[in-house]
Amino acid sequence: MKILLTGAKGFTGRHLAARARAAGQRVQALDVDLCEKDTVRAAVAAADFDVVIHLAAMSFVGHANAAAFYAVNVVGTGNLLEALARRPTPPQRVILASSANIYGNCDVSPIGEDQPPAPVNHYALSKLSMEYLSRIYADRLPILLSRPFNYTGPSQAPQFVIPKLVQHFASRATCVELGNVQVEREFNDVRMVCDAYLALATGGEVGGVYNICSGRPYTLQQVIDLLQELTGHHLKIQINPQFIRANEVKRLYGNPSRLRAVCARAGCSLAAPELRATLLWMLHDEKGVPEQRGRVDEGSFLPPPPTDPDVPF
Repeated sequence: MKILLTGAKGFTGRHLAARARAAGQRVQALDVDLCEKDTVRAAVAAADFDVVIHLAAMSFVGHANAAAFYAVNVVGTGNLLEALARRPTPPQRVILASSANIYGNCDVSPIGEDQPPAPVNHYALSKLSMEYLSRIYADRLPILLSRPFNYTGPSQAPQFVIPKLVQHFASRATCVELGNVQVEREFNDVRMVCDAYLALATGGEVGGVYNICSGRPYTLQQVIDLLQELTGHHLKIQINPQFIRANEVKRLYGNPSRLRAVCARAGCSLAAPELRATLLWMLHDEKGVPEQRGRVDEGSFLPPPPTDPDVPF
């Protein structure tokens, strides 16, 4: 399978490219500014691919420039879809990465794909707008929508809460400022998320919408407690009211049954590491787990260092 990948230099894209290549797939990065319509059109016309996985996005919910969410996530995606629709032969599948944030504050958990959207921030609204935009191209392109729930792993930017916590524990910091530590989220492993994209690329139904999730939620306090256990380090938590967002989504975890059905059809199963294994992987990457504690061997999902120079972790 030949994959055209947007966002290949981003957190998820680097992991996805490495896992796809390790599985024998060919990955071509679409390394252009999606807001430059003519550049996108030329690059897509010149590329050779079977499947498109579109990860490029403005994804940090707390980003200060609201307009940037719409410029990249909506207009940029529109430029990509228009360029794909102009090709004489459509790809086999076009997988668009939306977000579980579109569900907003939901009274029903776990959340299924049929839950009505109720976005409460610009990031979520831009992703929902992207989903609606994709309907314009549904008669010309084989589009699938994915809605990943929260996930993490090595090389994720430190403005996201899990890598921020890992860095603080790894460096033996004395305190960390956080917002609401009782919010409840899935914190899945990026490798599981990447494998889900690859399963959708081979077995997803055109027109389908898929939660990428495990259905296992944690509070931030539980994450903190686990990091304390793994490192033997205790960190003072200072609650900063400025980090508590208006309209905070308090509980967000999903129903993975539809995704599991796709994996069954594709003849694969998703390895969903426990949060302990993911945190060990991240701590090991930060060199934050002391050798004498003997805990690294618990991380059966710890990979060897990558050999592909184009995929720096």
